[in-house]
Amino acid sequence: MNTPELFVRDDGGAPRLVGGYSPTSDAYHFPYSAVCPYSGADDVERRLLSSEGTLWGWTAVTAAPPGYAGPIPYGFGVVELSEGLRVITRLTEPDPARLSVGQPVHLVVETIDAPDGETLEIYAFSP
Repeated sequence: MNTPELFVRDDGGAPRLVGGYSPTSDAYHFPYSAVCPYSGADDVERRLLSSEGTLWGWTAVTAAPPGYAGPIPYGFGVVELSEGLRVITRLTEPDPARLSVGQPVHLVVETIDAPDGETLEIYAFSP
């Protein structure tokens, strides 16, 4: 199976989400796809998206999804990037009372345990 590249590290080692931009739709999308999800155009350019955003909504995940072996609880929410794109993402803050609409957040990489004993690097946003 070919897993999409969701994030990379820039020259300074900071994480950046890998998205796409289509001149036809004048819109960004995440994750990257060679075809624009808005217009169907095949003129998508691979773009590294901003690593700073604004929190729009959130919740706490308090029960492990099937196959998940990481820590519980964890935060889950919607972050708007400067490109105007909203990303559904994991949040590093699990307590909903410590989060607020419009709160600035930044992209980080976390390591979690996979069910098969491997470790995975995942992206998340942190206040």
